[in-house]
Amino acid sequence: MATWRGLRVAFVLGSLFMILLIIAYWDDVGGFNLYPLQEAKHESPHPRTTTGPSHSTYTGRSQTSSSSIVPTTAPTTTLVPEETGGAAEAHTEEEGKNKLVQREEETREDEERERSRNAEDEREQEARKQRIGDMCSGKDAVEFPGRTRAFEQIPNRELDHLIVDDTHQIIYCYVPKVACTNWKRVMVVLSQSLISPSSGKPYTDPEAVPPDVVHNSSLHLTFAKFWRHYGSLSRHLMALKLQHYTKFLFVRDPFVRLISAFRNKFGRPNEDFYKQFGSVMLRRYGNVSGSLPETAAEAFAAGVKPSFQQFITYLLDPETERESIFNEHWRQVYRLCHPCQVKYDFIGRLETLETDAEHLLKLLEVDHLLRFPSGARNRTAASWERDWFAQIPATMRRELYKLYEPDFEMFGYPKPDSTLHQ
Repeated sequence: MATWRGLRVAFVLGSLFMILLIIAYWDDVGGFNLYPLQEAKHESPHPRTTTGPSHSTYTGRSQTSSSSIVPTTAPTTTLVPEETGGAAEAHTEEEGKNKLVQREEETREDEERERSRNAEDEREQEARKQRIGDMCSGKDAVEFPGRTRAFEQIPNRELDHLIVDDTHQIIYCYVPKVACTNWKRVMVVLSQSLISPSSGKPYTDPEAVPPDVVHNSSLHLTFAKFWRHYGSLSRHLMALKLQHYTKFLFVRDPFVRLISAFRNKFGRPNEDFYKQFGSVMLRRYGNVSGSLPETAAEAFAAGVKPSFQQFITYLLDPETERESIFNEHWRQVYRLCHPCQVKYDFIGRLETLETDAEHLLKLLEVDHLLRFPSGARNRTAASWERDWFAQIPATMRRELYKLYEPDFEMFGYPKPDSTLHQ
């Protein structure tokens, strides 16, 4: 009996214990609440002050024990910074989109400016070529030797300024005193005709090519050398290359070019030019008594050197060309490059050298290989013309203009009336 009574007591106590556990568990999961006053603490005592969507509402208690009350301010203090961060990220993303749109607009504007500039360059080129065509067809009243002759009639020795690059299918007619040093450097790099002693490989940068070396005629393949290379096929090959290659030249105001040539060859000691030309000018037009100094250095030291007027007199003297063809530094461009026989695809001007060079390299499709040298350009300015010709008699100035008139007219340089009639 005692045993049976003990079992009943244990059963009753166990039942009570299970009931209490059930009640506690039910209260914890929200079935009903034994703590109504404490449950009120789940409501926030203050209205929400955040501007964004609020995450302060308590959504469950499964993360807490049955006896803990989670304050509603805890989610607010932990989640509001996340919302602020999200807004910042959205703001940053918006800024990124705005910058992208701005860059795209700037790119479109740059492309539009590039197209506009290219179109303007093309119009200018067409005008330059049309002017040459009009001169060569006889529409203008200016007559000049060789205007109507065929290319085949030009002697080989007069084709020595047409440099050929077969690799890139380019023909360049160089004109001394018109950036020809730098253009020859470009042609040397393109043709890979000169090895750099430092690298043992062909030069790749025109500015690295020594400027005094590029005037060595052995570096360049010219039309004048075709006979030696190709014999009887030379004229046929010239015709094919003229038809298919891109041909260009650069020109300059003729009178300014003459000033530049005089300054460069006679304004400082130059042995070759002193012996071949300077001494001739001094003997003929300088009223020099006795013998001349043997060297240019001695002549300059003694103050004996040709004047600009003597140089102009030499150019106008018919005896000069009877003895020998004009030197390339003062020979007319129409005689150097034969624009009536060679239909040039591009005519550049020294006065617009930078923009013309950039345009040309794109036209030649070599702008990805090199850039035109940015070294010091010739400093003889057109504004010097009046001063240099001030001491030249007006009759001589007008004769000189007639001598170079085809270049003035053909390449669009205005007649220097102020110089001719000052």
